[in-house]
Amino acid sequence: MARRMTEAEKPEIEVVVDPQYVEARSDPAQGLYFFAYRVRITNNGTRRVRLVSRHWIISDEFGNEEEIKGIGVVGAQPQLGPGDSFSYMSFCPLETPVGAMEGAFQMESEEGELFDAPIPPFTLIIPTMVN
Repeated sequence: MARRMTEAEKPEIEVVVDPQYVEARSDPAQGLYFFAYRVRITNNGTRRVRLVSRHWIISDEFGNEEEIKGIGVVGAQPQLGPGDSFSYMSFCPLETPVGAMEGAFQMESEEGELFDAPIPPFTLIIPTMVN
């Protein structure tokens, strides 16, 4: 059983991603595998922060990489007070049935300090390939 993280071990900004394969939007015969993912960003810190920008690295099973950079997420730059969370849904089409994503959100504190909140790596994989 996995050990739960203590409060002291939690990052100031915690990012959790829940990916899922969307069979209805995929066409494997054409090399299209469509994945949706829900992102939850939680402010475990003691200061108010704003999400400024995003940086994603997306790779497929052949090692091809694509970088995505942009302002905010889903057209917003959410502000999170201590204990607040923000969730959104997005998607990623791949040409292979297996891939991975990771990256960082650039955050800004009330004092104007910019810092990165890491997005831990996660796997995109169609259910038939999971043991």
